Amino acid sequence: MKKTYSLLCLLFIVTLGYGQSKATEKADKLYQGYQYVDAIDAYLELVDDNTADPYVYKQLADSYYNLFNIKEASTWYKKALETTQDPETYFRYAQVLKSEGNYDQANAQMDEFAKLAPNDQRSKAHLENPNYIPKLADITKTFNVESININDEAQSDFGAVLSNDNILYFASTRNTSGRDDAWTNQPYLDIYQSTRSENGDLSDPVAVEELNTMYHDGPLTISADGKTMYFSRDGHSDGTFKKIKSKRVKVAQQGIYKATMVEGKWGNIEPLPINSTEYTVSHPSISHDGKTLYFASNMPNGLGDSDIWKISIEGNTYGAPENLGSKVNTSGKEGFPYISEDNILYFASSGRQGFGGLDIFKFDLNTKEESVNLGNAVNTNRDDFAFSVNNSLKVGYFSSNKSGVDNIYMAIPICQFEAIAMVKDADTNTVISDAKVSILDAQMNIIVSQPSNSKGDTSFNVSCDNSYTITVSKDGYETASFEVEASEGENVTVNADLEPINEMITETEVKLNNIYFEFNKSNITNQGALELDKLVAIMKDHSEMKILVRSHTDSKGSSDYNLKLSERRAQSTMQYVISKGIHAERLSAKGMGATEPKIDCKSNCTEDDDAQNRRSEFLIVKD
Repeated sequence: MKKTYSLLCLLFIVTLGYGQSKATEKADKLYQGYQYVDAIDAYLELVDDNTADPYVYKQLADSYYNLFNIKEASTWYKKALETTQDPETYFRYAQVLKSEGNYDQANAQMDEFAKLAPNDQRSKAHLENPNYIPKLADITKTFNVESININDEAQSDFGAVLSNDNILYFASTRNTSGRDDAWTNQPYLDIYQSTRSENGDLSDPVAVEELNTMYHDGPLTISADGKTMYFSRDGHSDGTFKKIKSKRVKVAQQGIYKATMVEGKWGNIEPLPINSTEYTVSHPSISHDGKTLYFASNMPNGLGDSDIWKISIEGNTYGAPENLGSKVNTSGKEGFPYISEDNILYFASSGRQGFGGLDIFKFDLNTKEESVNLGNAVNTNRDDFAFSVNNSLKVGYFSSNKSGVDNIYMAIPICQFEAIAMVKDADTNTVISDAKVSILDAQMNIIVSQPSNSKGDTSFNVSCDNSYTITVSKDGYETASFEVEASEGENVTVNADLEPINEMITETEVKLNNIYFEFNKSNITNQGALELDKLVAIMKDHSEMKILVRSHTDSKGSSDYNLKLSERRAQSTMQYVISKGIHAERLSAKGMGATEPKIDCKSNCTEDDDAQNRRSEFLIVKD
């Protein structure tokens, strides 16, 4: 404990080593009077004279922060934090970095903030969920990966498939009681099953005895209704092998077999007609409708060592094998296909650019665009393969030997959807191109901004687990915000109709949406900046217009406190407009406290009443 307190004391000494001085007196007075534009000029004079220190850099950063000038605030916070600062400076820099889209750097600053202020609720929230902002740039990360508890530490477990009744089937060499395969010196594969509980826990695996032989059995696929299984099996078990007399060896190929559920047991096992003693047919996967079987084979007329093929199924009739072509197959090895309910084919390949060994790819059979690597959330520099996903139960599994032995891992799908903004003129219904469209998270941080295209639309790939707001701005129009409806993966279209800006001007005032401030704060927020930019645009179009900014509070708190708070907010509002190029002589500011409530509810105010009373007015001053 003593060591901790000594460290904190040292930090405070370093921080207080820089501060107000005679040189900063003029700038500090302007800053303390909320005259941020003039304060910035005064601090910059010290920078130009080479007399600035970390205190000046911090004051510059805070001045820009209060004006929501993110670019300049970022520059000076970075400079200030070359030496140790107070916790709030780290927090503010993190907020600036988030607004710039630098989420990893923002998290690093929040880590420092949490170290210095561990009991702060913002620290606790950060540590509990540091990556709440979806990383839209990482489009390949569609799954979160977790270990499971049923793997055998020494033997291979792979090819897991979860049925709709929560039975996890997989292949394993964990049965060491029998003889080993002479080719691999490992136990033969058997099929096992484990029951998955509602919370995702898996029971101890048990062998599916009626499917297993003394040779290789597995991997497998199971129909949507859970009554039909197709699985791989070594041809030795039914005598379909070739004898090599010179070596006195019996060579059997893998084939695919069908089994059906009979009174709770698997039976009626029969081979498929595509099996051969000349080549392997293995790794089956049945489509959701049961009409198409995908598999891997090194049969003739393929593109590489092994390819992905498919056949049609109609009752007990099977079609001819069809190669899936070069958008899936390569000159290398492709195997372990899995066809999902939404017609996405997952497969393993050594012939495509990846991270090393076998990588897992997906191919959308709906669009038939090029196959896509699942990214480094799933793939490693070792072999990663046998990916399956149960869309209904929202869980997937895949196999990897990244630990040195084949193990099964759980893949939790990250639900994503496209949020599409359609930008139009509210009066004429014509599309608006080159509008600035931003998507914000639940904390109103800007995630990314991009323009609307010639058709008036733009889209964002976002996570289902968060809530979002879209803001749209365009010269000549009122900036507007629109909530994005929640989605379970379906695309959401937002009709972003913009009102022409001149409708905001009346005889006595300029009407803006409410300018919100953080609790007990007076710095301009992102939402406030968007609204005030409308006022800036209007005043530039009307060069003779003069504005009185009047800021009101609710009735909570003392009269003196409310009056001072409203004065600070009015000054910050005016300073922001000045910083955007409007001459200071055209603006004035006055804090009204709670003296002129919009709703005179006295001590019986509801939350909605208080919200309406907390407002800013932009009155047109008549000469």
